[in-house]
Amino acid sequence: MAAKTIHFMVNGRLEQAELGADCSAADVKDLFRAAAEAGPHHILKMYSTDGSVVNISPQLEANSQDSYYRLEVVASDQQSVRMPAELSNMEYRLHRLETKVIEDMGKTPDIICELKSQVESFKRKLESVEHLSWMGLFKEDRDHQLSKFPPKPRTSQLSLKEERQQVRRKFLNMGSLQVTDEVREHLKTPIFDNWQWEEAEMLVLLQVMFTDLDFLTAFHIELDVLQNFLFEVYCHYNNIPFHNFQHCFCVTQMMYGLIWLTDLRSKLSRMDLLIMLTSALCHDLDHPGYNNVYQINAQTDLALRYNDISPLENHHCAVAFSILSKPECNILKNLTCEQYKHIRGGMIKCILATDMARHNEILNKFKSLQPVFDFSNKDHKEVLMKIMVKVSDISNEARPMAVAEPWLDCLLQEFFNQSDTEKLKGLPVTPFMDRDKVSKPSSQTNFIRFVLLPLFTELTKMFPCLERHILEPVRRALEYYSDLERASKEEEEEEGTAKA
Repeated sequence: MAAKTIHFMVNGRLEQAELGADCSAADVKDLFRAAAEAGPHHILKMYSTDGSVVNISPQLEANSQDSYYRLEVVASDQQSVRMPAELSNMEYRLHRLETKVIEDMGKTPDIICELKSQVESFKRKLESVEHLSWMGLFKEDRDHQLSKFPPKPRTSQLSLKEERQQVRRKFLNMGSLQVTDEVREHLKTPIFDNWQWEEAEMLVLLQVMFTDLDFLTAFHIELDVLQNFLFEVYCHYNNIPFHNFQHCFCVTQMMYGLIWLTDLRSKLSRMDLLIMLTSALCHDLDHPGYNNVYQINAQTDLALRYNDISPLENHHCAVAFSILSKPECNILKNLTCEQYKHIRGGMIKCILATDMARHNEILNKFKSLQPVFDFSNKDHKEVLMKIMVKVSDISNEARPMAVAEPWLDCLLQEFFNQSDTEKLKGLPVTPFMDRDKVSKPSSQTNFIRFVLLPLFTELTKMFPCLERHILEPVRRALEYYSDLERASKEEEEEEGTAKA
């Protein structure tokens, strides 16, 4: 495969990069970091001509000068100065030279390797000189590229531990970065695209959510304690297709967006907002990828422990408060006993409300309160908080199709894994998870029609501003999957006629 040319705008200047056929993901990121004169712990994003985010990777599509990408640093360290332009340009030019030489010779000559080594050695020397630390130079950890979609299987417990520690180091190094106002505003919307962010970056954005809602000041939360808490939450999500850390982030981000869109800051106490956001964050902790029906039918330890009553949701709560029981992770440690009791009770109620077996019960209660809803009534507020967590939990179809559809693929993969296991173990097979009976469009049309629309419609009655933000996208999703289902049935009928 020949090298491809990438045209991009950065810091007000039009640049071009040559990506060789053997360019690794780390090489590509290094090249663009150098071009942006950014340190390895800054967060870079690439935008296409229509403003959508594109993945900085060897798969970047070649373009022309007229259709250049836009490269930006979306989070920068305001305590430091960018890498000197001379050093950045040296690395950039060296990379371009290496790419061209590889095209001609098929390998990297020793002289190029030596030059690269000298540049790295120079950077390490600068890092070790204390009085030059203001330059903001960091050594990039290139051993690992964070997985995105779909999750990659780990080969050993040791590699999992190492990967998490790398995420922790990246998160803590990024923790002091100043996220741009543009990203902060985008974070408040349902159109936010989780697929474009790495795990360490998502932890930074979660920190932004807690900070921008003023939780740190209001509840005397120390920054390092919040960071420890967020990292432990990350560690307690499993590497499974759907109920993983990225799902946790999406649910929390949707909750965060709904808080701003509905102006709940003026209607609920800050403590109630903390309950909802933290419940969203913790709502699926240590999810094993098999639902409550499976737990009960298989008589698992969780089902036995919780007497078949919402075993997963009870477990998620228990894990959340196990994390909070560690002093270094306890974001509630500076609260009074009464405040802690209120938050604990609220989180338990909100997380238990995510059990879909209770869906109709909670939705009907909310419907009955709509005509007389009173924000000063404790019971009314509790029902609303449950509804908000529930909406956030199943909100993927309110997002743009490019974001939502990959999530459906992940969900079906997890469903099919469960039904396959049920068949192997001779357990009752959950109908909507059976790969032999369920299609992608059919799985969604019924779910949207009978679960999402009734729920989102009721919330929109209380907050009409949500009509265009979440209700209309869900209606469009129903139309999309209904068309797919109709086309699939017509194709089957035609095949049946042809065979006859």
